[in-house]
Amino acid sequence: MSGPALEALDREGRGTLVDGAGIVLRRDALVTLAAFLALTTILPHALLLRRRPEDLGPGIIISPDTRRAGRIPPGQSRTRKWPVLDAGGPPRIDLAQWRLEIKGLIDKPIRFSWEQFKQLPTVKVFADFHCVTRWSRLGNLWEGVSTRELVRQIGPVSPQARFVMAYGYDFGWTTNLPLEMFLAEDALIATHHDGEPLTLEHGAPARLVVPLLYAWKSAKWLAGIEFLERDKAGFWERNGYHMHGDPWREERFGY
Repeated sequence: MSGPALEALDREGRGTLVDGAGIVLRRDALVTLAAFLALTTILPHALLLRRRPEDLGPGIIISPDTRRAGRIPPGQSRTRKWPVLDAGGPPRIDLAQWRLEIKGLIDKPIRFSWEQFKQLPTVKVFADFHCVTRWSRLGNLWEGVSTRELVRQIGPVSPQARFVMAYGYDFGWTTNLPLEMFLAEDALIATHHDGEPLTLEHGAPARLVVPLLYAWKSAKWLAGIEFLERDKAGFWERNGYHMHGDPWREERFGY
């Protein structure tokens, strides 16, 4: 309403509300209106959370885990929120200075500026998201640059490369993963989530997303990618987390 509401009773004894603009609403109509407004606000988000692969339109990459009969891995519980977890808090990132450095076993190291990165072809990926701290968020719609597209842009990766190290802007943070997981069809460097640009707390401007592994492998605030011949432990892996991190095998810890 546009002004303070004044309550009155009509001849049938049912309440009406008169707002400051002189608009009269019967109480039963007001309840209906309130319910409608609540549904138009809440329902789209609820539908998104309950969305199934078969409900999506063409052109969206479907992560294979979303086709499982039971989509929640062992030891996990579903959340409809998106908890914020990181090792040391979000870094300050100036987009004018942002660079994504690609190095290691490739023909020539390359650095993308933010403007260059935004020009790359993008994809949308429908995937679930499993955190090692035992929560799972189902039905996420990510948008960004496919890791396969990134490799097409930089040229061939050496046949000797078998692993990847991802670097974050958050104070030297790193995480390792197998090359095959990095190049999975549903893996991408995401800039958007559920139709909105990523927020800083969730990894803006760009984060790695590898849906088939626990979420700590999906490095936030991505700063670089290095292609390696041998596996090398990243930040959490050096502190006891599993080198691989498959949620369906509960590969949480390496001891």
